Amino acid sequence: MVRILVVDDDKNTRRYIEAVLTAESFTVFTAANGEEALEVMDREHIDLVVLDIMMPKMDGYEFTKVLRESNNNLPILMVSARQLPKDKRKGFLAGTDDYMTKPFDEEEMILRIKALLRRAQITTEQRIVIGDVTLDYNSFTVTKGNEVQELPQKEFLLLYKLLSYPGKIFTRIQLMDEIWGNESESGWETVTVHIGRLRKRFEGWEEFEIVSVRGLGYKAVKNV
Repeated sequence: MVRILVVDDDKNTRRYIEAVLTAESFTVFTAANGEEALEVMDREHIDLVVLDIMMPKMDGYEFTKVLRESNNNLPILMVSARQLPKDKRKGFLAGTDDYMTKPFDEEEMILRIKALLRRAQITTEQRIVIGDVTLDYNSFTVTKGNEVQELPQKEFLLLYKLLSYPGKIFTRIQLMDEIWGNESESGWETVTVHIGRLRKRFEGWEEFEIVSVRGLGYKAVKNV
């Protein structure tokens, strides 16, 4: 299930967007400002953010900059009453992926969200198929034939992230920030430990492998 975080300081707007997204079978979390949103992201894995701009404590621009400066490439859709070209430009310069103005059309919002998810290779089915191997995001399982392995959450999210972008190199810090959150007290060595567990768990599986790139980090390679 795709997990979307709605960030808006207006309670009625949050409830409205939540209802629209829930009707499309998305799992929805909400926050009233950027600071609350970061707290939610520390606790929950989020696939996409629907973000207002004008909010107290931490506005949408600042929230987006914080994520991008920590190398977090989470898809962001800004939804704001600000309609001037300069406001949109500021949003894109901050790092948003798309921008809608209020009032918005429900169907258009859903179409834009699905387009962002496709671009980020986060499918609504939440599955990755590699030959005879299937990764199922909803159950945190990896299946090959009759063999089913249910992984701990962090191990699964790490493997899913790497296999979503085969051939792309991720630094340990990038993976740490995206899977554990940039406020985690764990060090980047945690990534190394989890990579080791994944390699041992899937030793002998020919469909994919996790490759170390000296001095940089890791990448996943699909062999089928």
